[in-house]
Amino acid sequence: MDNMLQIDLHRIEQDLLGKKHIPQHSYYGIHTLRALENFQISGLTVGQQPHFIRALAQVKKAAAQTNCHFGKISEQQCIAIQQACDELIKHPENWQDAFPLDPYQGGAGTSINMNANEVIANRALELMGYQKGEYQILHPNDHVNTSQSTNDVYPTALRLATYSRLDELLNAQKVLIETLYSKATEFRYIIKMGRTQLQDAVPMTMEQEFRAFAILLKEDFKLIEQSRQLLLEVNLGATAIGTGVNTPTGYAKRVVEALAQISGLPLKGAEDYVEATSDCGVFIILSSSLKRLAVKLSKICNDLRLLSSGPRGGLAEIRLPELQAGSSIMPAKVNPVIPEVVNQIAFRVIGNDLTVTMAAEAGQLQLNVMEPVIAISLNESIQLLIQGMQTLAQKCIAGIQANEQNCLNAVMRSIGIITLLEPILGHTVCDEIGKQCIRENKTVPEVVLELGLLSSEQLEEIFAIQNLVSEVPNEVSQLEQVS
Repeated sequence: MDNMLQIDLHRIEQDLLGKKHIPQHSYYGIHTLRALENFQISGLTVGQQPHFIRALAQVKKAAAQTNCHFGKISEQQCIAIQQACDELIKHPENWQDAFPLDPYQGGAGTSINMNANEVIANRALELMGYQKGEYQILHPNDHVNTSQSTNDVYPTALRLATYSRLDELLNAQKVLIETLYSKATEFRYIIKMGRTQLQDAVPMTMEQEFRAFAILLKEDFKLIEQSRQLLLEVNLGATAIGTGVNTPTGYAKRVVEALAQISGLPLKGAEDYVEATSDCGVFIILSSSLKRLAVKLSKICNDLRLLSSGPRGGLAEIRLPELQAGSSIMPAKVNPVIPEVVNQIAFRVIGNDLTVTMAAEAGQLQLNVMEPVIAISLNESIQLLIQGMQTLAQKCIAGIQANEQNCLNAVMRSIGIITLLEPILGHTVCDEIGKQCIRENKTVPEVVLELGLLSSEQLEEIFAIQNLVSEVPNEVSQLEQVS
């Protein structure tokens, strides 16, 4: 009986296309319901993106304050709208069910904007003592959406949400960089072979290798921080195409100031609102920055997989943490699963960057209707990079161990150390020594001694640790020489 009673509880709402029955308990209304019927694409929902819900509510609160100032809505309506917005801003995760729409949708985000308008209107009506759907008192379009269009609300909210999400990404990136620096310090005395084209080059320290990893990511930290500042320029107040139609004089400046105060961000209005309403260039720059970070992370993970290859038949210069069995058929096999998953994350981010590029290019005349897929792609890239960097730092980098003896042996066997003899013996002679080493499977010191070119004392001095690599610390390890 209770279930049947619940089913029968509904309200009737009407829009351009007709009437529909809306569950009485639902904060969303007819516009959201139609979009819910039209767009069942990904299995994801806008409600799963709390940063975006918070940003939408911040925009609506700023608009309510500004509309009240210009007498476009009553003070009572303004207070109720702001109270409803504050609830979404403070706990967006509590409103997941109220935002059931698939983020993939046509209409340039109109369905999402109307979803927010309806939720805020119905919650504001409750706070005023009315029932949901009593829109003659407070209407989603006529009051919550006053002086606004999807075309300035959606991109402004997207900028705010993305800026906020990047705080998490930069924090994860900072931790990963610090973890790499810490590991570099731990490996400061370990001598190993550097390689170019996967061939032996010249000796280096493992500290130098891991410090280079950290600096790779440090450069991108600065780039992303710089790129995200472009998100602080918004087109709120532009309304439909950038002309500010249906807004009072001075509205755009005041609403941006209100939003800056609400969000705590130094927002500013666009230089040209018509240009800003149609252009998605900022998202191209930001997505490109994320792609660059992904490429560098993938390069680091490629190197970790190579350096840990083996454990007997590969380089085996480092040991990655053993996290799970690596094979259903081969006993004792352990795989580099964390670098592998970060590689795959990078591939996805690179693909998302292409999506953002194509979507930004697809804009026509005064609007780009493809912003929803830009939002989806950016949000996914940021989420994947956050989780990927946290996982890489915690489950891989922090637990890496060096195979110091393997590194030393590789240096001693290498032909690459002959480079240190070039200034003394000349390039041509060193070529011949190297060929003989390969032909007879001998080390460089062995061949040089056989040919009587240098004494053992001279070789010990030349191949002393302080000569093999630069930037060696004052202290030396037990493996201070490789001769």
